[in-house]
Amino acid sequence: MPLLFATTIFVSAFLLFLIQPLIAKQILPWFGGSAGVWATCLVFFQAAWMAGYLYAHALVRYLAPRSQALLHIGLLAASCLALPVIADSSWKPRGGDDPVIQIIGLLALTVGLPYFLLSSTGPLMQAWYARCLARVPWRLFALSNLGSLLALLAYPFAVEPWVTTLSQAWIWSGAYAVFATLCATAAWRAGRHAAAAPQIPAVEDAGPPPGAATRVLWLLFAATGSALLLAVSNHITQNVASVPFLWILPLSLYLLSFILCFERERAYHRGLFLVLAALTIPAMGWLLDALELKLVIPACLLGLFILCMFCHGELARLKPAPRHLTSFYLSLSAGGVLGGLAIGVGAPLLLSAYYELGIVLACCALLALFVSRRMRPWFPAVFTYVLIAAAWFSYGQISAAHAPGVVAATRNFYGAICVRDYGPPAYIRTFRHGPILHGGQLLGTPEARRKPRTYYGPDSGLGQVIEVLRARGPLHIGVVGLGVGTIAAWGRAGDRIRFYELDPAVIAMARREFSYLQDSAAEVTTVPGDARLSLEREQVQQFDLLSIDAFSADSIPVHLLTIEALDIYLGHLKPGGVLLYHATNRYLDIAPVVKQLAAQRGMQTALLRSDGGKAATANFENASDWIIASTDRAVVEAPALANLRERIAAQAGLALWTDDYNNLLQILR
Repeated sequence: MPLLFATTIFVSAFLLFLIQPLIAKQILPWFGGSAGVWATCLVFFQAAWMAGYLYAHALVRYLAPRSQALLHIGLLAASCLALPVIADSSWKPRGGDDPVIQIIGLLALTVGLPYFLLSSTGPLMQAWYARCLARVPWRLFALSNLGSLLALLAYPFAVEPWVTTLSQAWIWSGAYAVFATLCATAAWRAGRHAAAAPQIPAVEDAGPPPGAATRVLWLLFAATGSALLLAVSNHITQNVASVPFLWILPLSLYLLSFILCFERERAYHRGLFLVLAALTIPAMGWLLDALELKLVIPACLLGLFILCMFCHGELARLKPAPRHLTSFYLSLSAGGVLGGLAIGVGAPLLLSAYYELGIVLACCALLALFVSRRMRPWFPAVFTYVLIAAAWFSYGQISAAHAPGVVAATRNFYGAICVRDYGPPAYIRTFRHGPILHGGQLLGTPEARRKPRTYYGPDSGLGQVIEVLRARGPLHIGVVGLGVGTIAAWGRAGDRIRFYELDPAVIAMARREFSYLQDSAAEVTTVPGDARLSLEREQVQQFDLLSIDAFSADSIPVHLLTIEALDIYLGHLKPGGVLLYHATNRYLDIAPVVKQLAAQRGMQTALLRSDGGKAATANFENASDWIIASTDRAVVEAPALANLRERIAAQAGLALWTDDYNNLLQILR
């Protein structure tokens, strides 16, 4: 029986955390590849986790052992009817829908009942283990977290690079059926064992009940750890890309801290981790606005681990007698949900930018100050200064939204945007999505305002390609991703330019704070919603040029870089039309991916690189990389592009990207 309990707990934990990146990756393309997708998924997972713990607590407390077994077996059988865990395409958004509500509804119908029962398995098995065998079950909690950690580490290295998304869903579904069998067997044997041997002494009866203050601390430490996890995840993914690998790193460290703290009491030394926290909190606060990710990502991950060790170490010190085990887990999950809601839902609604990490650091410092109050006198003094430092960094970050020159700042599900003016000598209005510059306009004379700037100037790959295509006459140009609408500045009388933009706040900002759309001589239209879904639904556009210029964080969303996406683009191009992918990026090299996709459809490719020299800098033009792809070799090899054109080298071992398979690890710079 002990082996059956342990195996069931391990398998449930493994499947519980394997399904998280698996299902999130399935639906990520439907919602624009936004980092908000993962944050919303985490909120759902934490809420379902709490529901599972609440169910386990009520089951153990209010039902007889045999009734517990029968009810749980019935729910396990019902959950198998939800298999396989493949998201229904009817949930794809049609524009104007609330992404948060839609994602939660989609997840509830696709994985809700299986995830709920997996979540309840740990506390249920531990309660049955303590009742049937009269043993303290805390090592089973560590085993559960170990299974979760192994699942997270397996996904980016052993699953995602080798198995298609559809196959992942089918394999997971088969494994869940095995789990359901194991769990039903364990439930049945636990029910029979209780009826056959009621005389076994219950270890769960030992120990006093926890007081109200202890339960509040359970909630606070659990909520702070959960909020740290989401805040660090947001901070990292807004700078690079929202991909499973970058979701899993923080979550793995979060779980590792749980394993260490609950497996071995000596793993958490309060004095040591208070000292480390006193060093970590100001360091992370100082790095809040840093853009050098080689420094920021390791520092944030190390800081997350140290502060989670503090939060979870304190939780381990507060753990109750086994009789109160399910209520303890319920409080932990409730705290996790509170932290998740605060960051995943509250922050986008209440904050105008990504300020949550600084706020959570201040909360963590406050908890550390509370814990240190009974230690040596210098501990509270140190954490008073740490709290002040954290509050100062958080205030400095928030006040930046109201600094001189900030015209507007807002945030929603898709990210945070900020418009800011700089000058003199030249007055420049910039547009940033998170920390990344996504366009701008030189203010001043009407002539200066109408000239394309940043990555779209006359010397850029885009500018040169448009000049080459002018020989065809009036142009019909499609643009995936609006930014500030700079490409509209290239429009002439008779041209048509059609922008596709996912984020309604970007459309509003481009129209209100910049004048490119209004000043264009071309006929300009904007289409709200995900560009790929819009292109799938609308009639053939016959574009001369289609620019793929949508960015999530600092990279093009993956679902716009697959062979299926390319086929949609080709369906809207004129014969011999041109595709241009904006490839300016610090961390990901998409050129080999585009080259391979284009080769599959008989297209020629080249990298068009402009370096943004002194003259370009004076004119507010940035260095940029554009990838041209066309079946018309004459355009790709046009003499006017010779100074920019570079050959794209093939990358060994790179598999063709499809909707069912892609791997960003292979193209990290």
